[in-house]
Amino acid sequence: MWRKLGAAALFSVLLQGCSKPTLEVDALVYEPAKVVKPFKLKNQHGNDVGVDDLKSQWDLLFLGYTSCPDVCPMTLAKLRQVEKKLAIEDINVWFISVDPNRDTAQKRLQYINYFNPNYQAVSGPHKTLYPFVQNLGLIYAVTEEQTGDYLVDHSASVALVDPHGKIRAIFKPEFKAGSVPTINTDTMIKDLKSILSYYGG
Repeated sequence: MWRKLGAAALFSVLLQGCSKPTLEVDALVYEPAKVVKPFKLKNQHGNDVGVDDLKSQWDLLFLGYTSCPDVCPMTLAKLRQVEKKLAIEDINVWFISVDPNRDTAQKRLQYINYFNPNYQAVSGPHKTLYPFVQNLGLIYAVTEEQTGDYLVDHSASVALVDPHGKIRAIFKPEFKAGSVPTINTDTMIKDLKSILSYYGG
């Protein structure tokens, strides 16, 4: 009996030694990763994009619109910093316009070129856009009277999609009194390094 107990204890220790270390990050990590449902949007060049375009590289996706006064340009600038500091080629950034009424392909092209012409600037009709955004774990709301200089409420979080086209994590914004909610660049870089290393990025 004691031999059996000793063997069981030894087996348990060996299992613990072989188990993967805990991933300690501030980001919300999905385990298992969430499936991205099929979708079809248009990028800034007027080309169709879908689930397959999210595969074979890591993708960072966030919501915005070209008339956004603060969160959107600040987030894009920060993602550009993250990209430069990580210096990893297989990371792509998606700017998802939640204002298709005003954000034509040409307008999105001019906007995204200011930050990085290699980024995707996508959009589509709300009937297609909203389910896709919800699937990512993000949200937006637009006024019914889309006239004049209206604002669009949207998440300030950034979604991370893995090379298999699945949602792996959500980077939440930092809330500070007197400041607009945006991601913390240093925290995101630290978390991204850990996540990519943990999942073989």
